[in-house]
Amino acid sequence: MVFSRPTLTSLRSQVAADIAAGLPGLNALLRYNNLNILGDVEAGLVDGCYGYLDWITQQSVPFTSEDEFLEGWAALKGVTRKPAVAATGNVTLNGTGGIVPAGTALTRSDGANFTVDADVELVGGVAVVAVTAIATGAASNTVLGTTLSLAAAISGVNSLGTVSAAISGGSDVERDDDLRTRMITEYSRPASGGSANDYVNWALSIPGVTRAWCERNVFGSGTVGVLFMMDDVRAEHGGFPQGTNGVASAETRGTPATGDQLIIANALFELQPVGPIVFGRACTANTVNLTIAGIADATDTTKTAIAAAFAAALLSTAIPGGSTPLSAIEGKIAAVSGATGFVITAISASAGAVTPGPTGNISSNLGALPVAGNITYV
Repeated sequence: MVFSRPTLTSLRSQVAADIAAGLPGLNALLRYNNLNILGDVEAGLVDGCYGYLDWITQQSVPFTSEDEFLEGWAALKGVTRKPAVAATGNVTLNGTGGIVPAGTALTRSDGANFTVDADVELVGGVAVVAVTAIATGAASNTVLGTTLSLAAAISGVNSLGTVSAAISGGSDVERDDDLRTRMITEYSRPASGGSANDYVNWALSIPGVTRAWCERNVFGSGTVGVLFMMDDVRAEHGGFPQGTNGVASAETRGTPATGDQLIIANALFELQPVGPIVFGRACTANTVNLTIAGIADATDTTKTAIAAAFAAALLSTAIPGGSTPLSAIEGKIAAVSGATGFVITAISASAGAVTPGPTGNISSNLGALPVAGNITYV
């Protein structure tokens, strides 16, 4: 039976009734009577005790625990909170000549700071320097073409530089809800020596990875592919990893990956069984476009909500190489205020098929993930 915690009002009423019952024939609950005031104080103290017990109960099980208690429950299954990661990228500096020393500070217009990783000499008046954000977190991710300025002048080097390879990969410390989801998955599906679920859980434990899928025998017997998405740190690329597919640096039986795929492959190499050849693989986009009739005069607010519902429907059903039912899209859009009367008259998929007919279910090619494209109103 579920315990019903009494409210403060009910506690005050209960204490008042007990005082009155203990002093028959007297009006012990007058407005300024000490007993009345003491009764309210007692009720407040008891309510605080109930609150503390309620909090203890929440920390006593993995499903509702928070902060260090959540981390403690997760640690029992070997799941740890993903740390914040600093963004990295390249900046191009120009000038007449000279050397940009390691540790040189560069500043973004909003005050975010970056440092040069290694000494670089200007050749032909140009130097491309690798930089790392001083502060960890997604806030330091910087898009291509952003201007950075030298914090201190360097002889022969212009004070302004341009981001020539997006400063990315920065991620915030993992949130409680995300850690709890991974922890509960580990409790319900514990490691079993290299099952498909193991590869997914291992990939999800890597900072920046938000979704992952395992491909069996992707390039023949003894090969495993791990597809993944980085929805937060690669938001400027639609969440798709940046790099080339391949194996870990230490794996001699295949071509090493680069970029995000190499980070994943290297991390998995330390966890996987010794036999399989594991490939870090980025999903490709299956861009889905809709044509909707019947609500061409809908407001911009309604159309924005429909676009968000469309994207949410694809996200909730997204499986690389899988199928997305039309009913999932229609159900999400139907819930939007102002969308009454809509009719989806055509659907196109850039890396898949639509069957049966022009408004059927959407299938994606191998390794392709459905993402929301354009919506045309007629």
